[in-house]
This record gives sequence, structure tokens and C-alpha cells, in this order.
Amino acid sequence: MDSDVQKTRTWAGLLAVFIGDAAISVAAIWGVTGTDDAQSVAILTSAFTAVSTMTTAYFGIRALSNTAQAKAAAHSKEPDAAKAPD
Repeated sequence: MDSDVQKTRTWAGLLAVFIGDAAISVAAIWGVTGTDDAQSVAILTSAFTAVSTMTTAYFGIRALSNTAQAKAAAHSKEPDAAKAPD
């Protein structure tokens, strides 16, 4: 059950990033039409920065979440070393 929830969260997050990246790309293409070279460079640079930042943030947060879950699972399986012997 927990695995299904994690898969759904992963796919939903990836879909949200993909849709966001696509929306930024479409807005940049629309913004570039009919502008001079300097404005086009500014628009495309901003769009590239936004797409890169959003995508990197998603994968960074996802990697951190996976690491934390693995560490918590490993910690719950190991015996309590701080317990005094009987």
C-alpha cells in the first residue's frame, strides 16, 4: 500500500514539473515572437533559468526524500545499541 502511494506521489510530482516546464516554454516562445534580439535573449534566458530551477528542485527534493525514507527504514530495523545489557 505504502509503495503505491509513493509511486503515485512520484508520478504526480513529475507530471506537475513537466506541465510547468511546458507552460514556461510555451510562454517563452509566445513572448519571443515579434520582439527584437535583445528582448528575445532576455526572455529565453529567463525561461531557461525557470525550467532548470524547477526541474532541479524537484529531483533534489525527491532524492532527499528517498534518502530520508531509506535511512528511517534502516534505522527502524537495527537493534537498539543504546540499551544496557541485562
